[in-house]
Amino acid sequence: MSEDRRTEGQSGLSPWDMASGAFIAWRSGDAGAVDELVAAMTPVLWHVVRAYGLDREAAEDVVQATWLGFVRLHATIEDPQAVASWLITSARRGAAAHARTARRATPVQDETLHAALPDVESAEALAVLDDEASRLWGAVASVDERCRKLLRVVAFMDRPDYQSLSQELDMPVGSIGPTRARCLAKVRTALTRGGER
Repeated sequence: MSEDRRTEGQSGLSPWDMASGAFIAWRSGDAGAVDELVAAMTPVLWHVVRAYGLDREAAEDVVQATWLGFVRLHATIEDPQAVASWLITSARRGAAAHARTARRATPVQDETLHAALPDVESAEALAVLDDEASRLWGAVASVDERCRKLLRVVAFMDRPDYQSLSQELDMPVGSIGPTRARCLAKVRTALTRGGER
């Protein structure tokens, strides 16, 4: 199959679809199709490998090793749709192994590591937040349907449109604020009683 015919109509294809098409063509005897496969998947492999924090030279080594392994083992890939996954998995494993080796060679100070890690809530804090949210929504569930609707809208909108809210709840615009206050008081009472009605 000529290069023009292979690329014709493929501009909208994902790298995964291009990779499987090129792989099929390559296995069918089209030696040039491997170039398409490399062109489609190398940028993806770069992103995968660089995500492990490897420098440019190490990333090049891992991507090259991935392609060498692919050429050696391509016959083991039975499903052409799996070629992209195979390459990505191989690149991840290579990058992880390289990163482990590099970490053993250069120890990192706790302060440096802490600055590089994302800020994440502790397990205890997440458990407390989850418990509080569960108790809150249990208390909201204990009030009448009209209050639940009103509180959900107020909770998830910065500035609710009182006109549409008035129509949806069949409530005068001037009653929304006082009704909201009464509903919040009911929820507060339910929270202090442990969510009981």
